[in-house]
Parts: sequence; structure tokens; C-alpha cells
Amino acid sequence: MAAALADRAVLAALAETVGEIVAKGDEKVAIPGFLAFERTHRAARTARNPQTGDPIQIPAGYSVKVSAGSKLKEAAKGK
Repeated sequence: MAAALADRAVLAALAETVGEIVAKGDEKVAIPGFLAFERTHRAARTARNPQTGDPIQIPAGYSVKVSAGSKLKEAAKGK
């Protein structure tokens, strides 16, 4: 049980740290071979309301790009 609590604490600290760095948008956060997190800018665009078909404006904003690292990709292939 103590190990599970320690695991949760580590994951919570990782999530907080990655969130803070991504929020700043200055740099990419990478866990080599596993995952990389990066803040990206999304331009304003016109979309359609799926219920009515009316056009709606979506303002510019930010999003997060998450990329799988090489070791994670190989694991997914079963290698």
C-alpha cells in the first residue's frame, strides 16, 4: 500500500511539473524514449454546429501535442 501511495505522489508531481512547463509554452518536455509534451498554437477557424449546420467561429487558442517516444512505439508493436 505504501508503494501505491508513493506511485501516486510521483505521478501527481510529474503531472504538476509538466503542466507548469507546458503552460509557459517556452519548451518541450520530454521523457526520453517514452513521451514528449509540447504546447501548440491553434489558429482561429470557422466550424459548423453539428446539430444545425450553422457556421460558428472558434477563437485562436492553445493545445497540447503529446508524442510517443521510440521505446513506447516499439513496445506497442510487441517488440
